[in-house]
Amino acid sequence: MSRHNAGRARSAKAAALHYGSGDAAPVVVASGMGYMAEKIVETAQKNGVPVYEDNSLATMLTQLKLGQEIPEELYRAIVEIYVYFLKFDPNAKPEAPAKPQAVPGGGTVI
Repeated sequence: MSRHNAGRARSAKAAALHYGSGDAAPVVVASGMGYMAEKIVETAQKNGVPVYEDNSLATMLTQLKLGQEIPEELYRAIVEIYVYFLKFDPNAKPEAPAKPQAVPGGGTVI
């Protein structure tokens, strides 16, 4: 979800991904716009699931069907996010505003 759109709930978008050991690629497990996007982010934060803000990527992911693996064209962007969270230290002082809203957990919300 993009913070600059937070005031305009109708244009906010969010998608939740899950990548299990048996999955060939991350799978869309939730997506929505407006109120639904806010609830996806809120649920992620309450459950310690990391949140990464990228409005363009969220727009593409919300166009996919629930249960659909992400297309190969998005692999690079998703891998970069997963690597970011692998290196993320919640105890370190950020040098610039950090994008995650929670520590790494069982999924990723974009």
